[in-house]
Amino acid sequence: MLKKVAATRYITPLREGGSLPGLAEADDFGTYVLKFTGAGQGRKTLVAEVVCGELARRLGLRVPRLVTVALDPVLGLGEPEQQVQDLLRSSGGTNLGMDFLSGALGFDPLAFTVGPEEAGRIVWFDALVNNVDRSWRNPNLLMWHGDLWLIDHGATMIWHHNWPGAEASAGRSYDASDHALARFTPDLAGAAAELAPRVTEELLAEVTAEIPDAWLADEPGFDTPDDLRRAYARPLLARAAVVHERVTGIEEGK
Repeated sequence: MLKKVAATRYITPLREGGSLPGLAEADDFGTYVLKFTGAGQGRKTLVAEVVCGELARRLGLRVPRLVTVALDPVLGLGEPEQQVQDLLRSSGGTNLGMDFLSGALGFDPLAFTVGPEEAGRIVWFDALVNNVDRSWRNPNLLMWHGDLWLIDHGATMIWHHNWPGAEASAGRSYDASDHALARFTPDLAGAAAELAPRVTEELLAEVTAEIPDAWLADEPGFDTPDDLRRAYARPLLARAAVVHERVTGIEEGK
């Protein structure tokens, strides 16, 4: 399971995206980027972060370590901004934290070079989870100690917003023409050969087990959190075998 920590100090909001993540310290002396259950996108954003982040990690991609963060709303009482106070007040309980990569640089596709193999693995993964938020305008990639790191997977698996249509939605193609790494001739065939066989029922069960029950409770159409975990796994398992054939808009590397 994800490591559990408790927030001890809210440092500052991060003015990026609509969810108003924040920087906080925890009782393990770590510094984390917090994403909140009370944010406008709700807990499904946090579920997507866990599923995609933990799947990416198991496939060998670099993502900041994820933890669950117990938040006492009292931490927001001293915040001068009402918006921050309201967010912290509505997010008591279990939230999501990711390691803060201090000193990391935002990825610029015009300033950095990525090899076809690494580009292919990232584009393949984004196609698998239908990540619509890795464009050259907003790459959601960081350069840290010379390596490329993946962040912000809340806008993935769009099918979990409409479970009755999940199968049809998950079967659609992936347009990578706007992808931040499209210009690096990603080797999708090589990525598929390496990664697709590793996306198994067992792996996905391991990944979805990391989702806290509290974020899966009371989902219409599902009796238990484990039923919902299996619903998250099914489209990914079906998609993994064929998604490289459904990527459009890029010229592949050889």
